[in-house]
Order: sequence, then C-alpha cells, then structure tokens
Amino acid sequence: MPWCETCDERLGTDELTDEGRCPFCGAEPLEHRSSPWYFKFMVVATVIYLGYRAFQGMTWVIHHI
Repeated sequence: MPWCETCDERLGTDELTDEGRCPFCGAEPLEHRSSPWYFKFMVVATVIYLGYRAFQGMTWVIHHI
C-alpha cells in the first residue's frame, strides 16, 4: 500500500491521482512504510522471553516426571 510521508497517511491504489501522486498534497508516495526500530526490538525481546519460558517449562516437566 502506498504511504504519503507528507500527509502521514496510508493511501489505497485507487485513491492516487492519474500521475500516481497523493490526492491531498500532490507528493510522490512511497511503496511501503518500514517498521519502527522499537517494534522490531519488541518482537525480538518477546521471542527470546518466550523461548526462555518454554525452556523453563520443559525442564520443570522433566524434573517432575
């Protein structure tokens, strides 16, 4: 989905003008907006935390069998 940085808005392909520009400000929209660094950090931290908790759960089960 195209992204207009000037308007800070996501545009549908059918909303673009005939020239492929933003209908509100006339700027050239980007193809996509990248994810912020803190979202990527949160995903990595969540995966590490859940992996550690899965390891704890497996060791608990092994010791209680």
